[in-house]
Amino acid sequence: MNLNSTFIVQFVVFFILAGFTMKFIWPPMMKALDERAQKIAEGLAAAERSKADLKAAEKRVQAELAGARDEGQKHIADAEKRAQLIVDEAKHTASEEAARIVANAKADAEQQVTKARDELRDQVASLAVKGAEQILKREINASVHADLLSHLKAEL
Repeated sequence: MNLNSTFIVQFVVFFILAGFTMKFIWPPMMKALDERAQKIAEGLAAAERSKADLKAAEKRVQAELAGARDEGQKHIADAEKRAQLIVDEAKHTASEEAARIVANAKADAEQQVTKARDELRDQVASLAVKGAEQILKREINASVHADLLSHLKAEL
């Protein structure tokens, strides 16, 4: 066998094999590689979108939390204001009630003082009549001296 003919045969076989590979094997393999690269690119893009969505969701969550905190503080402030209004109203009502009770007590005391004065006048008048009866040693007619007693009562 000749070295040159072997080279030529190997050269021809190489080109036939290369042509067959380029015609039948290479296109499906490139297609599979391209599909795989596209899937990887889509996966990376989806991951990037997910990261962006996650960041946006975190921002929304933070905004919602801040809004909820503000709303909670607002509710607490409103409740404190309402509580203060209730306390002020209760104080005002208690003050009015105390003033009414004091006024009633003063009126009752005034009535009792007036009643006590009237009773005291009656007793003094009765004692004066008894004293005069004792002094005169005679009986005094109450109907005759009614004007005298009423005058005495008015003076006392």
